[in-house]
Amino acid sequence: MGFATDAIHAGQEPDPSTGAIMTPIYQTSTYVLEALGKSKGFDYARTINPTRLALERNLAALEGGRKAFCFASGMAAISAVMTLVGKGDHIVVSNMTYGGTFRLFEQVLRGYGLEFTYVDTSDLGATESAIRPATRMLYVETPTNPLMGLTDLQAAGALAREHSLISVVDNTFMSPFFQKPLAYGIDLVVHSTTKFLNGHSDSVGGCVVTTHDEHAERIGFVQNAVGAILSPFDSWLVLRGVKTLHLRMACHDANGRRVAEFLNSHPKVQRVLYPGLSAHPQHELAKRQCTGFGGMISFDLGGYSSAKLFLDRLKLCALAESLGGVETLICHPASMTHASIPQAERERQGFTDGLVRISVGVEDVEDVLEDLNNGFATN
Repeated sequence: MGFATDAIHAGQEPDPSTGAIMTPIYQTSTYVLEALGKSKGFDYARTINPTRLALERNLAALEGGRKAFCFASGMAAISAVMTLVGKGDHIVVSNMTYGGTFRLFEQVLRGYGLEFTYVDTSDLGATESAIRPATRMLYVETPTNPLMGLTDLQAAGALAREHSLISVVDNTFMSPFFQKPLAYGIDLVVHSTTKFLNGHSDSVGGCVVTTHDEHAERIGFVQNAVGAILSPFDSWLVLRGVKTLHLRMACHDANGRRVAEFLNSHPKVQRVLYPGLSAHPQHELAKRQCTGFGGMISFDLGGYSSAKLFLDRLKLCALAESLGGVETLICHPASMTHASIPQAERERQGFTDGLVRISVGVEDVEDVLEDLNNGFATN
């Protein structure tokens, strides 16, 4: 089946009791057994829920994985993945990863004996040099948040296999519509379903998609044992959102390209970070491993005061955390999404206080451009 067909139908059947075409919200904590030791496949909602199961099957199909597991947040999903490693293990991570991921790794998991090295995973040599005898995992964001650096997925997957590492890719920015890491030999994919998969800024969640049975068994066990599950209502919201993923992502992409070109030509913008621009150092890689460039753009206004002045003038573009909604969302990463990363580390990676990140929505793009232009006004 094609992507749009799978987005609408995969993992879902009309409700057998009513014929409802949308998977119902099974808002129940438990299920009545037919007899002792005999159930209909459901016993307790932390362990399994029909609405969540439909979503998990749907996301597994879209990413081309064996199984998917949905969690209460993207961070809960990443936490579950990190149970695949243990005390004394070392993980190589894309530098300038999402601030919440960095906070989890540095301020929580280091305390449990895990070691992390942050490296530019777009540089295969530097990535391989970071591998130690104790290295067990390669954790990649591509594109990175917010510097929009890309990692060659095929090369990263091959490197991980060569060194017997578990490979993980955060695919939140691209979604399976534009990028399918598992097809390039990656072992696991994580998403914040809060973002493009749901797409409507009304649900928080996360998921893990696996290709190997042993990983699926462990992630499923942790999902049940820890209990950070996606609720039935949130599962239903994401199911509803995914049905229009192909339509929304195409519009995010078209609008993103227009906004990136506008910003790239504006004299007050010092640089634009967007893989869809030919000047991006990994533009050709983006064309090879992605079917589009998406709506995520970062741009540098030179300093905090310039960024603040610009952001304070905007009316349509909403100054807010998060991304991937139908509405255009804009933020100041240094003080918002990535505030947990030390300033010295941000600056070392070229992440300035003048950096602004925009998640271009699906509004009429001329209205978005007009609002951005007003942000640059001098009076």
